Amino acid sequence: QVRLVESGGGLVQAGGSLRLSCAAYGRTFDSPAMGWFRQAPGKEREFVAAISRSGGSTMYEDSVKGRFTISRDNAKNTVYLQMNGLKPEETAIYYCTIGPSVARLESSDYWGQGTQVTVSS
Repeated sequence: QVRLVESGGGLVQAGGSLRLSCAAYGRTFDSPAMGWFRQAPGKEREFVAAISRSGGSTMYEDSVKGRFTISRDNAKNTVYLQMNGLKPEETAIYYCTIGPSVARLESSDYWGQGTQVTVSS
């Protein structure tokens, strides 16, 4: 079993920044990829960013490229999402997930409780 605990959400003005953190506990060694998804009110959950175990491979949703950066600290079993230049339409609950590969993250059985990010205009 794996438990994921997110933190770092909050209220920020448009153009501002937030850094999300997600700590993984438990049987993580066979789930090397980690990532972030978000779900806005009334919308489906969407992919935001993902990172391989080594951190050498990252993926981003097109609209966040150049503004968001995903990173990880394997010694702490923690993944981060630095979000700069936030936009009001990025208001959502942000979820962390872990899985055997980046391609399989969306179907992962393991999700955090979510952290609310609200961007005011």
